[in-house]
Amino acid sequence: MKKLVLLVLSLALCLNSMAAWAAEPVALENLKIGFIFLHDENSTYDLNFINAAIEACEKLGVQYKMKTGIDESEACYEAAADLADEGCNIVFADSFGHEDYMIQAAKEYPNVQFCHATGTKAHTENLANYHNAFASIYEGRYLGGIAAGMKLNQLIAEGKITEDQAKLGYIGAFTYAEVISGYTSFFLGARSVCPSATMEVTFTGSWYDPALEQEGAVKLIGNNCVVLSEHADSMGAPTECEKANVPFVFYNGSAESACPNTYIVASRINWAPYFETIINAVAAGEEIPTDWTGTIATDSVQLTALNETAAAPGTAEAIAEAQAKLESGELKVFDTSVFTVNGEALTSYLADVDTDPAYTADTEVILDGYFHESEFRSAPYFDLQIDGITLLDQKF
Repeated sequence: MKKLVLLVLSLALCLNSMAAWAAEPVALENLKIGFIFLHDENSTYDLNFINAAIEACEKLGVQYKMKTGIDESEACYEAAADLADEGCNIVFADSFGHEDYMIQAAKEYPNVQFCHATGTKAHTENLANYHNAFASIYEGRYLGGIAAGMKLNQLIAEGKITEDQAKLGYIGAFTYAEVISGYTSFFLGARSVCPSATMEVTFTGSWYDPALEQEGAVKLIGNNCVVLSEHADSMGAPTECEKANVPFVFYNGSAESACPNTYIVASRINWAPYFETIINAVAAGEEIPTDWTGTIATDSVQLTALNETAAAPGTAEAIAEAQAKLESGELKVFDTSVFTVNGEALTSYLADVDTDPAYTADTEVILDGYFHESEFRSAPYFDLQIDGITLLDQKF
């Protein structure tokens, strides 16, 4: 009897999925999309999403509604349900911890498409109306790392530091794979031009906390880190770097106006192409990708304009050369020939791609000599601790 029930349920889910993809097209002028943001425009992370949402919606002429300050709790489900009840054809949420609440809403509103940035479960939930998206931001961070490495070389050439003092500092939010992937790609970019580079990483335990991010910068600068970067969302660290005259590479937007002497460059995900993709899909009655990964080639990974005041000579040329190789496929960020783990090169690694409560490793991700990040699902799963990077705290 149990097998029969499961068979019926599976058939129902299949038919529901087929029906969803056979949806009637929606004229763009009648289409409405709702956005759920973890913070507001004071967070560089959320502001990046907000700007892209406005850009895409105004370009395509669709209606939109935004809810800001929605934390990773039942409040997300309530916001998603409200937007669905208000007639939104698409509901989008921007933070990792929103995922389970978005899935809950997707199950209750089968005729609404729910899209979520940074999540991991769309490819295993098998819901026709729930989707994940991310971008190969590790490529952008790698290019930002090249800018940092060039700055280290300049400091060495000017006699301000020695080669063995070429130490980077990095402020991370949590010890999630997304953050690990980011700081590792940044470090590898720096080391590609400054082989003696090392790096220390500290964590705040928050995506957005100006005071803690500033404290992290103070700690790293006190540890003689001479160029800083971050995966956090406020101006806390950049402001401290400007005060201490320490160069830094930012994330999600330019800080040149606030920090003209120390800000070098920033990488960011441009979410406008994804928003246009999901809007146009619903307008045409077509399928939204279950797991979408934007790239430099789709203009989904970008660098801001280089601040020539702080950047080392030759930085623009070094970045352009590496970017061309990334776009052609000649250069792989996580090429296993350029890093070691506990002194050994890797030839095999099982990553947790099909996320389960125990985070069980399930997928071989080292093929053809490199770690295939964001190819088996959109959200990062690089969680290796490579040599040359020291974690100052691991409690988050």
